[in-house]
Amino acid sequence: MAQPQWRLRLEPERIWYQGHWLGPVLAPLAWLYCRIAALRRRAYQQGWLRSFSVSVPVIVVGNLTVGGTGKTPLVLWMAEYLSGRGYRPGIALRGYRAQRSVAEGPQQVAPDADPLRFGDEAVLLAKRSHCPVVAGRDRVAAAKVLADQCGCDLVLTDDGLQHYRLRRQLEILVLDGERRLGNGRCLPAGPLREPQERLATADLVVVNGDANDGHHISLAPGAAVNLQDSSLQRPLRSFADETLTAVAGIGHPQRFFRMLEDLGLSVRPIAYPDHHAFRASDLEHWPPGPVLMTEKDAVKCQRFARPEHWFVPVTAVPSATFVAALDRALAGIKRSDAAKPR
Repeated sequence: MAQPQWRLRLEPERIWYQGHWLGPVLAPLAWLYCRIAALRRRAYQQGWLRSFSVSVPVIVVGNLTVGGTGKTPLVLWMAEYLSGRGYRPGIALRGYRAQRSVAEGPQQVAPDADPLRFGDEAVLLAKRSHCPVVAGRDRVAAAKVLADQCGCDLVLTDDGLQHYRLRRQLEILVLDGERRLGNGRCLPAGPLREPQERLATADLVVVNGDANDGHHISLAPGAAVNLQDSSLQRPLRSFADETLTAVAGIGHPQRFFRMLEDLGLSVRPIAYPDHHAFRASDLEHWPPGPVLMTEKDAVKCQRFARPEHWFVPVTAVPSATFVAALDRALAGIKRSDAAKPR
């Protein structure tokens, strides 16, 4: 008779957000992680580790937790807003899971670039932002390319709150309005990248979702766009009488599924890990009929998409209080100021 095989399956979502018993067990490791993160930040503040400025202001849009919080839609909104204010913004990012060697250095990302080579978020930003996007593991070098070679007078970074090697004039921290800080512990016992006290040191904190007070954004879905032919668009409510498959390989896929359900759509959800590298074989496991996916997933699926595949673009809608606070912060940034390590 075959013996049962007992396996300890670590499920971060349950540990971090649902009170799983492993959270307290891992707490000593979380305490150590927090202390190391705090010491590293202090090392940059005190000059024990070297940080660098670029010739234009840098605005970091980041988060305190692992997983998606809505940074990329906010960066897209800010790029458009800043352009309307007369700035020439550029976007720097690491290009998470990009299949590029360190020796290649930072490179400007074209709207039709290969997402496997540059990263899904980099290609999405290049498609939507209408401003230069540079991806590279060295964010300082990427910011310098934008300032020195692309004619940008302001640099936005998508993520990079903990990348203290790059000095910044303004920090914007995006917080998930539903999951917040989870159990409040650092990795691996919780979702935090730094101690939660770091929240108080950011210049602006904006909540993605409902917020009783403070600044917030909401994500407004647009019409579904066909992956094979972008000229084909359908209002989301036109799918109401069909059984849909919803695909999401993002940090918080349930938010995407819930958004569709709140519009009255019946969906069969399929969640993948964040930044999942989609292959044509993945499609074989999808049920027949229309498939709705996030725009970040669409840039990776477009090359083998079928006529029934659609993506749902979202647009960040900031609160008036956030816009006013951003305007005040921008007014305080002098382009000749030297940024300081945070």
